[in-house]
Amino acid sequence: MRKKDIKANYAVRLRELRKKYAYTQQKLAELSDIEYKHVQRLESKKPCDIKLSTLKKLAKAFGMPVSALVKNIE
Repeated sequence: MRKKDIKANYAVRLRELRKKYAYTQQKLAELSDIEYKHVQRLESKKPCDIKLSTLKKLAKAFGMPVSALVKNIE
């Protein structure tokens, strides 16, 4: 699978989790200690690359390990 597809799938996964937890983008940014604009870029139709440190922060905000956060993203 191409990198572009993986990033797009991750954007969808992040948006779905955020909505499941009833978090706004702003709330997720606060809970994960990342910039609000970065959350927007991660969920966009053309998402930016994501660092492991950001994945760890997002996973912590959702109360799950990184492996669960990226589960089934192919």
